[in-house]
Amino acid sequence: MLSQQEILMIIEGLRDTLIIVGFSTFFGYLLGLPLGIVLAVTDKEGIRPSPAVYKVLDLVTNVLRSFPFIILLVVLIPVTRAIVGKSYGTAATIVPLVVAAAPFIGRLVESSLKEVDKGVIEAAQSLGASKATIIFKVLLPEARTSLLVGVTIAFGTILGYSAMAGAVGGGGLGSIAIRYGYNRFQPQILWPSVILLILLVQLFQVLGMHLSKKLDRR
Repeated sequence: MLSQQEILMIIEGLRDTLIIVGFSTFFGYLLGLPLGIVLAVTDKEGIRPSPAVYKVLDLVTNVLRSFPFIILLVVLIPVTRAIVGKSYGTAATIVPLVVAAAPFIGRLVESSLKEVDKGVIEAAQSLGASKATIIFKVLLPEARTSLLVGVTIAFGTILGYSAMAGAVGGGGLGSIAIRYGYNRFQPQILWPSVILLILLVQLFQVLGMHLSKKLDRR
């Protein structure tokens, strides 16, 4: 049985996990959404092809996505320390998570925008719509269902990364599961932490899919 202190620790870990994933997803989309838009727009079949811009962003995105997250955590320790003043804990986990999430989100956004029916785009162009109008009034609204599905995928991925960050001093349930459940051989802490992480992913996925179905007008 869990003691009161252990229950409070798991509740605090759950709170920290929600903070970490929430802020990481927000800032990840703050960087990843524009990245995905530019990738989709500058592609050879985009509304404003630019091979040079696309190749540079494509390379940067691929390089960042190729980094194993556990290595990225270590490499970014000086950057994390410079931004938040320390390299461990809840706030410090957000920095590498954002760096890892942004290119991943960028690819999700790019893929969603490329799914938009070309006929809709051509219709907007024939009416003289500007590039900005096409992006914000056609591409994004038409791709909203796919974009929302992407959010659920990104959330689950970031949550998994946050748990991995516990191995090097990150905060949240992942840290509790590793430090207490695994390293100290306390299964009564390990399994509740793991189950809560699984339930969080499932809950958000169900909510995301439900909303995406409601927004899908096809």
